[in-house]
Amino acid sequence: MVRLVPWAEGDLALLRRINTPEMKRYVGGPETDEQVEARHRRYLALGTGQMFRVELVASGDAAGTIGHWEREWHGERVYETGWSVLPEFQGRGVAVAAARALIEVVRAEGRHRWLHAYPGVDNTASNAICRRAGFELVGETEFEYPPGSLMRSHDWRYDLRGA
Repeated sequence: MVRLVPWAEGDLALLRRINTPEMKRYVGGPETDEQVEARHRRYLALGTGQMFRVELVASGDAAGTIGHWEREWHGERVYETGWSVLPEFQGRGVAVAAARALIEVVRAEGRHRWLHAYPGVDNTASNAICRRAGFELVGETEFEYPPGSLMRSHDWRYDLRGA
């Protein structure tokens, strides 16, 4: 259904399409154009993970983004993931398929046991994606995102060494 394509210079336009009040309502709201360009540069230079454009296999349409990166969580190095799917592709299983594909990517890297996602407790769609992709709900937590702002999140994790 989807393929994950490594982030490239031409993907800035996709980030701009995602930078809307609707798409960014659970993560601090839209960014300035300068912030979007800085995010794009970070995605291109991500050293401890990888960002991807999510493409539909059938049409080649860019449907959104997903990625993973390393972080320290409760004294342990883990992977974190996050995603965005454009409104016209939501509700069709795209995000779940992308999350499952990403799980296989990070499992193959083999560096960490856990892949975590931290959607806001009120973000029912992203929490459902975690559940459908096979993540385990650890509980609620305070999570800093965007930087300098605490949000109430669910801590979901996926055991990359499990079956």
